[in-house]
Amino acid sequence: MTINRSLSVEEHEKLVEKANDYVKKTSPEVQQDPHRLSFHIMAEAGWINDPNGLVFYNGEYHVFFQHHPYSADWGPMHWGHVKSKDLVHWEPQPIALAPNMEYDEGGCFSGSAVDNNGELTLIYTGHVDHKSPKEVQCVAVSQDGIAFSKLEENPVVSMPPAEGSEDFRDPKVWNEGGIWYMVVGTGKDNKGKAALYSSSDLREWEYVGIAAESDGTQGVMWECPDLFPIAHKHALLLSPMEMENTKTLYIVGDMDYDTGKFEQGFSQEIDFGFDFYAPQTLMDDQGRRIMIGWMDMWGEKMPSQEKDWAGSMTIPREVQLVEGQKLAFKPVEELKQLRGERHSFSNIQVMDNQEGYLEGLQGDTLEIRAQFDLSTATASEFGLKVRCSGDGQEETLVVYNPNTQQLYVDRDRSGIGNGGVKGGHHEVKDDRLHLHLFVDRSSVEVFADGGIMTMSNRIYPSPSSQGVDVFSREGKVNLQSLHAWTLKPMS
Repeated sequence: MTINRSLSVEEHEKLVEKANDYVKKTSPEVQQDPHRLSFHIMAEAGWINDPNGLVFYNGEYHVFFQHHPYSADWGPMHWGHVKSKDLVHWEPQPIALAPNMEYDEGGCFSGSAVDNNGELTLIYTGHVDHKSPKEVQCVAVSQDGIAFSKLEENPVVSMPPAEGSEDFRDPKVWNEGGIWYMVVGTGKDNKGKAALYSSSDLREWEYVGIAAESDGTQGVMWECPDLFPIAHKHALLLSPMEMENTKTLYIVGDMDYDTGKFEQGFSQEIDFGFDFYAPQTLMDDQGRRIMIGWMDMWGEKMPSQEKDWAGSMTIPREVQLVEGQKLAFKPVEELKQLRGERHSFSNIQVMDNQEGYLEGLQGDTLEIRAQFDLSTATASEFGLKVRCSGDGQEETLVVYNPNTQQLYVDRDRSGIGNGGVKGGHHEVKDDRLHLHLFVDRSSVEVFADGGIMTMSNRIYPSPSSQGVDVFSREGKVNLQSLHAWTLKPMS
């Protein structure tokens, strides 16, 4: 098929303009929803899911994302776009990609971005359901970081490897030793896989082989793989399909670029909450590895859809290698810029079924840092309550059980969204449990003991439910310290 290059470029520009105009028209009403978040990345209107194209480019952080601008439901995927100088204050940008070509008319699916000597390059999956193969890898470029044009050479990878399948998507690209590498998610014979490619110019790609695959328990297809060096190791992030209750996974191991093989070591869920998927990372100019994920989940109830929007990103998290083999995910330091009024409490003996310990503390946008001393604790469970209503009907609980060593979030009374209890095993060291929370209107993100365990959840309480407290069950626990800040909006 012969493609008229000038006509396709003009058509793409018109489709991008049309989508931007629709979002601008819909946005004013969307902004009135009290469940809109205050300091998280969202689209101005419409649906979003996976973060794409995380990159540090020309002194700024760029985040693209899967976006359906025309409704609050999943639809033909565009690429939305925001940028920031400080990882806190995000500025909406024009939509970067719209589906208009034979190879992506079903949607511009997930991918990544790199700075290629000043040319901002997006590498994404073109999706067309009725074609075979249905998913191919494509490239779009920009000289200003705002307007993008698709390569004439697209698709740059037109077939999945023999070891893969037609589920062949979500390319993540990085440079190692002057060579571009790309992993693409796929699966075959009920085993998720990360297919590895290499290139000298981002246009012509050579298949290297399967860098890593499921051991038989890690899902049937690997979405959104992200392979990167960290300290003396490499880490692979992925979102495995059909891996029981695990939606995201990290694997720390060793990468051999000569053989193209990633040897798996320690593995664990990335986030133990209900609402976390498709995380992606970037390396910034300070040498930090920064991760952002989609803070929602397929199949979850999204009350905001009634207000013409759905989806949010997590706060940015710095990824660190700890204990030689594990990953920790910490809120970036820049978020301290949002801090407003501070409340502090110390040495509070929290007793069974008593309340009202944190007088004067309330809000729907909060940062909370609490440390509990377990050395004299007799409680069977204890923790924090946020977004509590005055009549006690609404509350979201962060709970620790020292006997079972389970840390979890209980959102059975968190408002009009889905309920449920979810968490995981967390061993407390030195009898001190440190909980770090970010609460933002319709979300709660929990970081335990330096981010060694995280839980991300969407909640939809009444706007008036703003109480905060600590609690204990069947015994007592000492709240050694608690500091909380009201948080300012990012704009």
